[in-house]
Amino acid sequence: MTRQRLLLIALMLWGIFMVAPDLLRIVKPLSSFGFYANNDGLIYDVEGPFNHKSESPAWKAGVRAGDLVDLERMRCRVRDMADCGDALAVLGGVEFVLPGRTATLFLEAANGKPARDVTLVAAQRPSNLFVRFVIALDQIAGLLVVIAGAWLVWTRPSRMTWGFFLYVNWFNPGQYYVYYAIIAELPPLLILQEVASNLAQAAGYMGLIQFAIRAPNDVADQRWQKLERALPLIGVVLAAMLLGADATIFGWQTEFVTRAAIFAGFAVDFCALGILLDRRRTQTPEDYQRLRWLIWGCLIGLPSFLIAELATTTTFFETRFGDFTPSEDIAGLLYLVNGIFCLFVFEALRRKRVVSVSIPLRRVTILGLILSFPVLLLHQEIEHLPKHLAQLALPSWAWIALGAVFVFLISRLHEGTVHLVDRYFNRALDAAESELSAALAGTRRAADIDRLLTDEPARLLKLTSAAAFRNDGSVFRREAESEGWSGRTARTLEPDLPLLAPVAEGQPFPIAEDAAPDLALPTGLSRPVLAVPAVSPVRCLALSLYGPHTAGTDLDANERGMLARLGQRAAAMYAELENSELRTRLEELEAKKKDSAHGDL
Repeated sequence: MTRQRLLLIALMLWGIFMVAPDLLRIVKPLSSFGFYANNDGLIYDVEGPFNHKSESPAWKAGVRAGDLVDLERMRCRVRDMADCGDALAVLGGVEFVLPGRTATLFLEAANGKPARDVTLVAAQRPSNLFVRFVIALDQIAGLLVVIAGAWLVWTRPSRMTWGFFLYVNWFNPGQYYVYYAIIAELPPLLILQEVASNLAQAAGYMGLIQFAIRAPNDVADQRWQKLERALPLIGVVLAAMLLGADATIFGWQTEFVTRAAIFAGFAVDFCALGILLDRRRTQTPEDYQRLRWLIWGCLIGLPSFLIAELATTTTFFETRFGDFTPSEDIAGLLYLVNGIFCLFVFEALRRKRVVSVSIPLRRVTILGLILSFPVLLLHQEIEHLPKHLAQLALPSWAWIALGAVFVFLISRLHEGTVHLVDRYFNRALDAAESELSAALAGTRRAADIDRLLTDEPARLLKLTSAAAFRNDGSVFRREAESEGWSGRTARTLEPDLPLLAPVAEGQPFPIAEDAAPDLALPTGLSRPVLAVPAVSPVRCLALSLYGPHTAGTDLDANERGMLARLGQRAAAMYAELENSELRTRLEELEAKKKDSAHGDL
């Protein structure tokens, strides 16, 4: 156990311990004082998360929009850290507190009102099924992302994987309100956590740039090495900005600094995006496709996270044209988008080849559209529901049961919609399958079946290689040249090769990059990635090997399914041809026998 791995375990556990407690909000929402104040101390909303002002503790206590928090009186003092619990409970964008929490709010004289002290008692925040569903998705995705990043460092320690882990350990969709609400009871610990979180956020930004410089194979281009060496200095600047944004609790107005720190994140994201776009020109086709997944992650993932941060920690969306601040569930979905793209990047790093990035993007878009329906229902149509349903109070266990049903229905709807959309986008693939199936049904020679299993799929799917090996009794034999398979490549395959062990199951199977290094298989981009056996109920009649696309993308699930079905039809045709040959041979033998019998007479 090296020091590096011990550090990894400590950081991973810290990331998990921040995220995991928020799962409790699925069954028991936290409380709120019922007002929102920006980092300059301006109270701009006294309804808070509640449905009506009359439910807000701040409104009941006489707090109104436009009041100013007296930051000087509220501020924490270094010598009295243990006594600044109220400041930590109401300043710095805190919106979640433990049930029953009390705090004294010091207000300046403003709007014709004198300076006054107001005591607030937190009330439970309202919630609904969809908000709880989004919380569950965010927390589960956050835990998966942190563990995935740690796994990459554990199995492949490098600057690249460490950069990715430092990024996802902070910029994951998991929320940490329960964790902060608990440690808020110990002010010195909360302040220490704030310092650590700002340093972790700065490290995450540096990690993203480091990752962009070296992904996907931990190789840095020469022209980016100066930037790589400057990363510690960039991290110090970002850490100073982030620490400055938390100076509200020490009496400073930091709204501008907070916004600047978040917009610095956009600058870091655009920098990483520019690096990836520049480096894609020097990549192999396979790595180019992997890099496309990373590019889309920077293009959509981190900006979604930062927009959610702007919405939850600043008044940026409070404009003179109206309040465009996203609601809690919308902000949660924006966090979730970043988590999904982090998992995409994890897959791109873990695999040597990936499918076209358009496929996961399409599925994420479908999921977003499906989730937009309950958002519309809950935000626009809830007033039309019967009042008793809108105010229905359910026990905690009932929310879990309803959540499980909701998740099941959403997953089934997503699965069905994806199937329908795939049918639309795969019309050319379906037409090609129909064409090849009809051609197979009309074949009269085994060589024609070989061609329809190799040359035609390679042409229609734009594959780098395709070959068919027919069962020749003791070996699988390739009879003809085909795409990617020249005269120097293998002509026969022994049935007992470890590579062919899955043939006995009769299902298509992937071919690992390091499988059978001693065989004369095509190399480079033409190396086979999928084996499709053509099996009858008795034996394997042939084996087809397929390479990836010429663009460098892997075969997707629909293409693999199409090739598997072709293999099944080819098996029937191979068997039919064998039976036909046997019948012809028997007829010839019977004819010779009759001729011989007539000759004897």
